[in-house]
Amino acid sequence: MSRDSEFDCTKCGLCCRCLRDNPAVKGTKLEKWDRGDGVCKHLTEDNLCDIYEDRPLICNVRKQYYAKYADKMSLEQYYEMQDNACEILKKTFAARNKERFGL
Repeated sequence: MSRDSEFDCTKCGLCCRCLRDNPAVKGTKLEKWDRGDGVCKHLTEDNLCDIYEDRPLICNVRKQYYAKYADKMSLEQYYEMQDNACEILKKTFAARNKERFGL
């Protein structure tokens, strides 16, 4: 299976809505971006990022791959790993926060 050169983000916003539940955020500047309810202050109402062009490495799937994973796995494997992480977010956090986020 061959992937496009970009990660196929569904723009569900869950990765930006669950900052306080994400262990990768603890101790990073993203912790300061929590608007107080676990949601990133840069997430817009339409699930887009208002600092998209300047977002940090952890928020940029492709750049994160080249910075930290390119020597460990193929881009296709990395995207599959990201797909799996998205599915975990959807199943775990969305179910737990269904009413909170209107999902």
